[in-house]
Amino acid sequence: NAQEFIEEATILKKEILEEFASVEPGFQINIENSTSSDKAISEADSKKVILTLKALHNGVYRMSPDVADLVEASNNVARVELKGGELKILNLTRSSVDSSKYSTAEQLKSVAELAGMNVVFSGSYPGWKPKPGSEIVQLMEKIYTEKFNEKPHVVACHAGLECGIIGANYPEMEMVSFGPTIRGAHSPDEKANIPSAQKFWSFLKDILANIPQK
Repeated sequence: NAQEFIEEATILKKEILEEFASVEPGFQINIENSTSSDKAISEADSKKVILTLKALHNGVYRMSPDVADLVEASNNVARVELKGGELKILNLTRSSVDSSKYSTAEQLKSVAELAGMNVVFSGSYPGWKPKPGSEIVQLMEKIYTEKFNEKPHVVACHAGLECGIIGANYPEMEMVSFGPTIRGAHSPDEKANIPSAQKFWSFLKDILANIPQK
């Protein structure tokens, strides 16, 4: 009965929206009658898909043992697509340590293969393991403190950066990612703070002037 389903789904929708209200204020769930003539998947396949989605790890997989409060590896069950009789479950797995990333990916693969699904890995990029006490970090902290009369806020973040690709080719290179203040990155609303760009440029010149020759 379609009406009974809509009523039950509406109750569930309310519970989910209340649960995630503080962390996902823009989260939306739409329940609509379908006019599609496409056939629905079988009850058995529906159950298999739902159980697989429940079993796939979603969220933090491992915290860094070296940097406090830093996520080392995680997985995001990003999107579920059903089109033309084919189901796709897309995941984004990332880690600052490649071996940890592959361990996460293999766990996800095991879950999917137990459900009889085919698994394809694609779009992988190298991790970048932070080295907070490296020589370049210490040098930059010293220059910043002397130049701006305040200590810099040095952090490691759980994100994909070009430094991982560079580091894979030059494993002994010390690297720091820094730049001007940017808001709304990778969106139509992206903005750069001009005064911070001037500060960044002045800082960069002093760093280059003080990097010891190897």
